[in-house]
Amino acid sequence: MVSIKVSSRGLPPILAATLRDAVASMCLFVYARLKGERLFFDRADFKHSAMLGGIFGINFLLLYWGTAYTDASRAIIFLYTQPLWIALGAHLLLPAERLTLSKAAGLSVAFLGLIMVFGSHSPELASGHWLGDFMELGAALFWAASILYIKKFLTYRRVSQFQTLFVQLFFSIPILAISALIFEKGQPLALTSLVLANFFYQSVLIAFVTYVLYLWMVHTYPVSRLASFSFLTPIMGVISGAVLLGEGITAILVAGLVCVLAGIYMVNRPAKVPSS
Repeated sequence: MVSIKVSSRGLPPILAATLRDAVASMCLFVYARLKGERLFFDRADFKHSAMLGGIFGINFLLLYWGTAYTDASRAIIFLYTQPLWIALGAHLLLPAERLTLSKAAGLSVAFLGLIMVFGSHSPELASGHWLGDFMELGAALFWAASILYIKKFLTYRRVSQFQTLFVQLFFSIPILAISALIFEKGQPLALTSLVLANFFYQSVLIAFVTYVLYLWMVHTYPVSRLASFSFLTPIMGVISGAVLLGEGITAILVAGLVCVLAGIYMVNRPAKVPSS
């Protein structure tokens, strides 16, 4: 989030998301070809390619665009409610991952934290921050939807993490490009070294390198267990927003963050095995 805020000083956010997916898809294309990996789904599964690309495109449209309206520290908290939506969706779609009483309590605590974050205000916060807040919350919902879709429809098909990532990046480009033309037409560019360095970080290191690893884990491990690996990300996002961008951190924002993290922990902690 901090990197997106910085690059947006010279590269409009939706255009940045479009170019990011284009660069990452090209990197993945070259890497997969060198490894002899297929990138597109079978023709019979084209509908899954289009669906994943659509979900992914809307996810990053909301994620990038939302940073124009709200602080990075708030955005990261709303975005990382994704494990909560995964837990709810998994309960409905994945029979092996039902909600327990403990998980339901965790969801309640986390949603209380969200209410607290929505209600927190620092003097530096823009008046239209609520729009960005809701965009980031929407991005979390679409992120969760993409993971659930993969687990529901693709886990038992002959589809690799390379294919899953490539179709999301590739088929999301038209959605993002059209959105950039509609909402950002005529906005100026200022491609400084700092802007370009942050764009490289987002497109190559994040959208290419870490996504390949992440989607391999999505194909391999239960989704509710994966969420715990991102437990520290909201904390680091809030700290980075304060240190690197000078964003105001209020007590109620911190309290809301604590509730959200506590809820995520309760949702994802391993169940106790009864002693024999």
